[in-house]
Amino acid sequence: MTTVDVKQVVAKHIVSPKGFTAAGMHCGVKHKKKDLALLFSEVPASVAGVFTTNAIKAAPVIVTKETIYASRTLQAVVLNSGNANACTGKQGLADAKAMQQLVADKLQIPANTVGVCSTGVIGQHLPMEPITNGIQAIELGDSVEHGVQFAEALLTTDTMMKNSAYTVTVDGKQVTVAGTAKGSGMIEPNMATMLGVITTDANIDSDTLQALLASATTVTFNAITVDGDTSTNDTVLALANGLAGNESLTPEHADWTAFKEAFRLVSQDLAKMIAKDGEGATKLIETTVVGAATNDEALKIAKTVVGSPLVKTAVFGNDANWGRILAAVGYSGCTIDPTNVFIKIGDEAVVDGGEPLDFSEAYLLDYLKQPEIKIVVDLHVGEGQGKAWGCDLTYDYVQINATYRS
Repeated sequence: MTTVDVKQVVAKHIVSPKGFTAAGMHCGVKHKKKDLALLFSEVPASVAGVFTTNAIKAAPVIVTKETIYASRTLQAVVLNSGNANACTGKQGLADAKAMQQLVADKLQIPANTVGVCSTGVIGQHLPMEPITNGIQAIELGDSVEHGVQFAEALLTTDTMMKNSAYTVTVDGKQVTVAGTAKGSGMIEPNMATMLGVITTDANIDSDTLQALLASATTVTFNAITVDGDTSTNDTVLALANGLAGNESLTPEHADWTAFKEAFRLVSQDLAKMIAKDGEGATKLIETTVVGAATNDEALKIAKTVVGSPLVKTAVFGNDANWGRILAAVGYSGCTIDPTNVFIKIGDEAVVDGGEPLDFSEAYLLDYLKQPEIKIVVDLHVGEGQGKAWGCDLTYDYVQINATYRS
């Protein structure tokens, strides 16, 4: 439950918390659009990270994962779009480490406090000359414009930036949590083809931050799907530099619940924006499952429904084909009593006790034309609850991905 102390930041961007600067620019990886981003904390920050579960991991994932697990601190993150530096062998690892060292030299910080992220086409070596020139030229700042530049430089097939920020009071001091992400296609937990960076000026140690990020990821970034493909580059990093001046946050802290909620809300906002911005998508689909055997099963069922190609195409076509929802629930592999399932689309109940109800086709035809579609499934077998987000499947998705390299 959101507490009254958690407030959304209007001008939300990655440098909203104290002590962070950022920038984004066009360096030449992509033809015209911004393709290089840099984030810097004026002091070393506690760090947490979650990464792709794909067995094929891109070079920057390998380098950054090793870096944060060894150093337990980060002070900068460099990101490029347009080229994933994935499936690029020894040269790819050397290039990721070169990016790390270039940033360290520029900012005069240790290389083992620099994270590296890449996104874009797989199987091509990075064009290091423009990246090198870009890192040397990029100019950091803490304005809204700098935050916008940072967010723009992460985008590939995305149609919009994804930013979120909230403030909360901790020990009488204002603490800010902000985040920026990219992701549009090749989205499937765990995690999505996404890059995400969360910043906060809270004082919190790396182990506690790691546990918090992992917990938030389970119900946000790992609760979205667009097309069922798991990327080689998925990375979410969280940096906490402590400049808000609060006492160290732990689950025992009096203000922990409020801070945890602010962190979750940032993660959820970004996750929902990714799902809504699925390649070619026109609608966000939110499925809530209650009455499941466990919370884990509820989440699994919700993800199965929003990930079903038949559900996604029905939503795209404004077709209240509830049978596709029920079928997805059935093949989820979870505990189901077919005679006890209840399904609602919008405000219209369509199934109860596993049997069809009379419902207003006119209402659902109109409802399914809306940009956000909500589906509720009540299994009546336990107390488990879960929620997942996805998008419709359109003609444009095929067009975008059929011509991605061209």
